[in-house]
Amino acid sequence: MDSVTLKNYRCFREEQTARLAPLTLLVGENSTGKTSFLAILRALWDAAFADRAPDFREEPYDLGSFEDVVYNRGVGDTDAADSFEAGFVLSAHYLENGAVSFHSTFTDRDGVVFPTIRRISNKDAWIEAKSAEEKTVHFRLGVHGKIWERASEGVLSNNSTEVLPLYLYPPFEPEWDWSDGQIIGYEWDDSFPDECQLELLDGLSQIYGQDPIGITSRPFAGAPIHSRPRRTYDPIRPSRDPEGEYIPAYLANLYRGNSHEWQKLKASLEDFGRKSGLFDDISVMSFGKTSGAPFQIQIRKWGKRRKGAYRNLIDVGYGVSQALPIVTKLLRPDSPRMFLLQQPEVHLHPRAQAALGTLFCDVASQGKQIIVETHSDYIIDRVRMDVRDNTAGLKPDDVSILYFERNDLDVKIHSIRLDEMGNVLDAPHSYGKFFMEETRRSIGL
Repeated sequence: MDSVTLKNYRCFREEQTARLAPLTLLVGENSTGKTSFLAILRALWDAAFADRAPDFREEPYDLGSFEDVVYNRGVGDTDAADSFEAGFVLSAHYLENGAVSFHSTFTDRDGVVFPTIRRISNKDAWIEAKSAEEKTVHFRLGVHGKIWERASEGVLSNNSTEVLPLYLYPPFEPEWDWSDGQIIGYEWDDSFPDECQLELLDGLSQIYGQDPIGITSRPFAGAPIHSRPRRTYDPIRPSRDPEGEYIPAYLANLYRGNSHEWQKLKASLEDFGRKSGLFDDISVMSFGKTSGAPFQIQIRKWGKRRKGAYRNLIDVGYGVSQALPIVTKLLRPDSPRMFLLQQPEVHLHPRAQAALGTLFCDVASQGKQIIVETHSDYIIDRVRMDVRDNTAGLKPDDVSILYFERNDLDVKIHSIRLDEMGNVLDAPHSYGKFFMEETRRSIGL
């Protein structure tokens, strides 16, 4: 994503656009909408690419019902909005036919948030779908200023969360098999000119066709607090839960079933462990030869003259067990293209927080996009220094700092850039004001 636009969403009343980059840091006081910002990113992805309405109560974000999500100043507010809007732009850097933009209007349907109007566009071609209450989708298409319209009746079920994917636009008339809810074929609409069909398909198939770089893979959303360590783990079915409950089982499965990939991941984990001061070595202790045997995750530190003993994960403090899921998710070979992370610095010493900043730079430089909500100056300063020193190859424009500033009951998002020396540019006066005041006080000024 290059940018996100919001209007009448949570605490963001006025329409505003925030710049995103390969590495984006969300900063600001508590309760200024940073978590809500992460939630709308995943919701927009679902509205654009999934066949169901976004779930604004899905973990790790529980934003409540529609009246909790739409902008509302409080009890008795006569200006409360009855809808909100959001959209994003996908970078032209990764797409052959130029940037793609998506926009959606969300309204109340049975108390939940529903994307009533969705529009996706590329250059002069666009598709818009408006869902009606009577299980009908009204389509509008545009190419070179010409517009076609059609209503596809009876294509939605009574399920209030179902949406029709945008790739089923009118040039294709879907033939439904209601026995299993699947589409069994398509029929061309002869009223749509051939040359427009080809241009529309050429412009949008890069999104809804083959996706070799994972543009449409769902973002991973991480929770601020991860699962508690256990003395002994039993194998569980891997599932990418926000708390990282599956991570020990993932490591054990890799250790038992794919020695080559385990050694690669182990080396990467240990590299971070040494830079952060958390551990020097990580190992899986299996209590049996079968895949169903219980196991432990063990780590050890190295002294100046000899290596220490392996210790159970539960015996070395919360820092390691909280950092390990985050680092594993970022480094595993099949990781998604986009990460939405909340306060990854929780329970970590400043040295480990700074090491996370370097890790974020390294991963972002490899084609991933990382968006981090953080209160850690150590992460921010490390990112600034790594950009200045060109440690990971990130350029100043590859980093965006979004500063969330409260203004009465509303919040303004400031998009702050870095220069080649890692200095912040165009920051408002309030940015960093508290820390400067504390520093002055500490030195007696």
